[in-house]
Amino acid sequence: MTTNDRSSKADSEKQALIRPTLKTIAEISGLAVQTVSRALGDAPDISEKTKERVRKIADEIGYIPNRAGVRLRTGRTNVIGLVISTQNDVLNLTSRLMTSIAEGLRGTPYHLVVTPNFSDEDPMKTIRYIVQNGTADAIIMNRTLPEDPRVKFLMERGFPFATHGRTVWSDQHPYFDYDNEAFGRIAVAQLAAHGRRRILHLAPPRVQNYAQKMFRGANSAAKDLGVDLITPDDVTIDHHRTEIRARVRDILEEHPDIDGLMTASPNATMAAIAGFEDAGRTIGTDFDVFSKETVPILELFRSGIMTAKEDVTRAGAFLARAAVHAAAKDGTAPLQYLDQPVTAGT
Repeated sequence: MTTNDRSSKADSEKQALIRPTLKTIAEISGLAVQTVSRALGDAPDISEKTKERVRKIADEIGYIPNRAGVRLRTGRTNVIGLVISTQNDVLNLTSRLMTSIAEGLRGTPYHLVVTPNFSDEDPMKTIRYIVQNGTADAIIMNRTLPEDPRVKFLMERGFPFATHGRTVWSDQHPYFDYDNEAFGRIAVAQLAAHGRRRILHLAPPRVQNYAQKMFRGANSAAKDLGVDLITPDDVTIDHHRTEIRARVRDILEEHPDIDGLMTASPNATMAAIAGFEDAGRTIGTDFDVFSKETVPILELFRSGIMTAKEDVTRAGAFLARAAVHAAAKDGTAPLQYLDQPVTAGT
């Protein structure tokens, strides 16, 4: 190797170690640094063709925005904070929601930072930290309460956010929700259509907004159809599967005429069916089941289970857009979507 070759190789290696900057992209693209910055920031006055070109160059050279520098220049972090419950979920609803939100942020200047919300901690702790320290431009959160203190806190401070679920203030903030009231009506109606007259409703915790809407729909349909709905207070879909199984078995001893089961979680459904079978009941003969599900797993567990799908992927993609839109603070109406149940075979 000649001296010139060694020098050229050393220069290349040195260049590879230099972190690409906006100036690097500007030199390659022939655009002004400010134009490059605005293109990466998804500015509305920059053409989509230019944005795509700039993003492609940025990806090819491994450009990573300096968050500290961005924050100093713009006051923004380019971070969307996802505050999510750590409630046990063996069917990976939480991970699928995170994945779809992250996918929804691709092609935007935003990165996703996930913060767990532990059940034994004050749910306000994480929200206060993000707001007070300015560690994100917007927050996404789930498991909303009707008068959710997190939502109230963020609205009072004008901090951008979007919720997976609604609140009493939903007309004022971004959200994606599943129509659980419709789900409750459909579940009872489907079981009644199969001749079931006394239904065990294994429900979410009553304090949560979606649970209250589900109760409303199920109770309304039960009243209209002359069905007896039994909703225990001492066990919910959030309980461990062994607790659900044992409690369902006990409930069947107390109410041997129960011939239907509705739940809002595949995990709880499987545990409850195990409780029915412990009591000597056969699905499809002694009882029928209607459940919400997020992945098509129940048909592999037992045949004949009736289901309504909840599309978590759609929820995540929409929440990503809603959070980015909220962070823009452009004065336009918040993005909102109410997803409808889709029953198997429809």
